[in-house]
Amino acid sequence: MSGSLWLRVPGGDTLPVIPRPRDTGPGDDGPAGDPMDELAERLGPFIAAAVHPDEIAAVLESDGMTDEHIRLTYGRHDSFGLAEELYARVPRAFPEPEHVPDPWKVSLTACLLRGVIFALPGLAYVLGAPLLEGPQDRLGLPAGTLTLLAGALIGWVWDQTLSHRAYSWLGLGDRAAAGRTLLVGAPAGALLGIAAALTVPGGPPFSYAFAAGQALYVGAATVLLVLGRERVLLAALAPMAAGSLLALFTDPPVPLRVGLLLVSLLAACTLAVRELPLAEGVRAGARRIRGWAGHRPGEGPVRWRMLRGAEEEYGPRGPRIGDSVPYGVFGLGTGLLVLYAALGEVLAGGPAEAVAAPSAVALTLSMGPAEWLLHRFRSGSLAGLRAARSPRQFWLRMLGTLGRCLAAYLAVLLLLGLVGTLLWPGAPGLTVVRVATLLLLGAVMWTGLLLQSFGAVRPAAVVCASAAVAQSLALLLGVGQPRLVQLAVAGAAAAALGTLVCLLLGRATAHR
Repeated sequence: MSGSLWLRVPGGDTLPVIPRPRDTGPGDDGPAGDPMDELAERLGPFIAAAVHPDEIAAVLESDGMTDEHIRLTYGRHDSFGLAEELYARVPRAFPEPEHVPDPWKVSLTACLLRGVIFALPGLAYVLGAPLLEGPQDRLGLPAGTLTLLAGALIGWVWDQTLSHRAYSWLGLGDRAAAGRTLLVGAPAGALLGIAAALTVPGGPPFSYAFAAGQALYVGAATVLLVLGRERVLLAALAPMAAGSLLALFTDPPVPLRVGLLLVSLLAACTLAVRELPLAEGVRAGARRIRGWAGHRPGEGPVRWRMLRGAEEEYGPRGPRIGDSVPYGVFGLGTGLLVLYAALGEVLAGGPAEAVAAPSAVALTLSMGPAEWLLHRFRSGSLAGLRAARSPRQFWLRMLGTLGRCLAAYLAVLLLLGLVGTLLWPGAPGLTVVRVATLLLLGAVMWTGLLLQSFGAVRPAAVVCASAAVAQSLALLLGVGQPRLVQLAVAGAAAAALGTLVCLLLGRATAHR
């Protein structure tokens, strides 16, 4: 019993017989494969596109795999351990989707139409020029210029703020609240513009009436543009535009000039009033007045709303007014910079012939292409997010898109400036300094609008307002030559805004 358990075969091998694999026949599937390989092959596209193992773990759990099943089938502790191994086993591959709609695609025609609408009211000054005749003011400007500029600048600042607040309501899906905002804000802005014009003494009598009409038109145009009625506004401006073109070749009588101006003004105001919820606004105002005289917290029966706190119940709702103020500051800064580009030399004591009106007209007309190129930048940055494989690669792609869009805008601006200078009677020539100032000012406006479109309006407003203040101080103190001061201020502002764009928009999270 103490001998070997294995029988010794004489002359044979003492090892036991090792079983050999059977020959596979036609109906045999062969040995079972590795379940990890099968799983990796089945979930290959999901695993390859994952950027973190947790994504794969979520797919496994949504597929119904429990930890017990994973331990029995794959020999891993749980879904996270299995996901990490699958993530390491399958190489990364991010296939491009077949068709991705571009949410930032807009019509170039619509943007160009808005640019024309921005510049078309300038023809009213051509039609009303004979009515503004008089001696030049103390700065050497044509009669009534300061009166019209004061009303236009104040109205522009107010309506920039009003437009943002109305657009904020529209973004929240409350068109009625946007209409009420415009119903209150547009007349208030018109009154502010008229009051600002009346504070400037020494203008011709007709200049104050013209400034009043200008303020009313700005309010009406704000309503129509915010509510998307560009074509309606263009139709309202048609009589005035036709009369202005006629005045370039003939000398229409004064009653005809005044009549065409009034027809366009009344048409714009009538169309704006038609778009506003006038009756609803009156009822809402009456309800608010009755509410002010009604109950206050602590009066009347206890209600469940009292538990929320008086400051929450009676606090302001919707977009905050303070969020719209930077847009007005940005409008004030850019408006002053454009004003100095056109009248800076004259305001500094230069001859009246130094008025660079074509530069201001070119900047105004270029707002249509600028808007379209802003959308092109958003489309390009979105494509860069899909194509980039690292933050640095996305930053480089963003810079490339920025350079192309900005170069295209400056090319359009330069073309408009050259054409305007050639067509404008008595316009000063575009010297190297004037061209550089125009392009730098265009870069300031476009990069400022770009930051504004991404919600970074406060730094853009600070830079533009600071540039306007610096140029105003240089003008008041008589520091430097006006052209060189404009060039230096515009260059510094463009550099500051360009740096902000690279810092703020170089992050992928800014393009959500």
